[in-house]
Amino acid sequence: MTTPGDPALPKAVQLMWGLHEPGGRGPKRALTLDQILDAAIEVADAEGYAALSMNRVAKQLGFTAMSLYRYVDSKTMLVNLLVDRVVGQPPAVVGGAAWREGLRQWALAEFEIIGIHEWWVDIPQSGPPMGPNSIAWLDAGLQALRAQPLPEPIKLQLVMNLSMFVVGRRRAARDLRIGEGAAFTTIMATMIDPVRFPAMSAALAGAAFDNEEINWEQADFEFGLARLLDGYEVFIATFGD
Repeated sequence: MTTPGDPALPKAVQLMWGLHEPGGRGPKRALTLDQILDAAIEVADAEGYAALSMNRVAKQLGFTAMSLYRYVDSKTMLVNLLVDRVVGQPPAVVGGAAWREGLRQWALAEFEIIGIHEWWVDIPQSGPPMGPNSIAWLDAGLQALRAQPLPEPIKLQLVMNLSMFVVGRRRAARDLRIGEGAAFTTIMATMIDPVRFPAMSAALAGAAFDNEEINWEQADFEFGLARLLDGYEVFIATFGD
């Protein structure tokens, strides 16, 4: 049983779970942890994750970096708090839905919320997220599989694998965003030798890249998600056979 200020818990975990009051010593506090995290998100939204620093966040707030250290010990702690802050609470998407629909809604919601602050995918993950929001997302995913006759470790693997797919697709969508989609088709049609690259030549000839009315980021994600859940469906149906 943990207690407020329990030294056995990392300070970032204590802050995320409300077990530690930041900035308790010294003169009356002029800031709150929420203000610091909101300012950090504003900086990253405007300038990217690489721009985040204690000095930059302090400047955003009109304070000195030393003022922030009363609340957050380091940039590492700030980032750990942001990991949980950005994802927020999961929407109530599972409800009484069948497991596949529940996981589909869960994955779509995660893809959407990460897309609001895409720099989140640049944060190095040094361990499993331990904040209440991250745990709420994991709990919601596991709830979708609650009625399935699977061992708990298998359920956890299925949910974590799905989340990794979502994060990977969001990162790829961001990194591959090139603006002028038509330029790729035009250049490749000129450069590709149909003898050397027969499959790509067939794709270009079949207008695989030409439909500008499709939101490819969303369409590619949903296509991959459906195929992943197809695999889950076979796995669950045949588990233990």
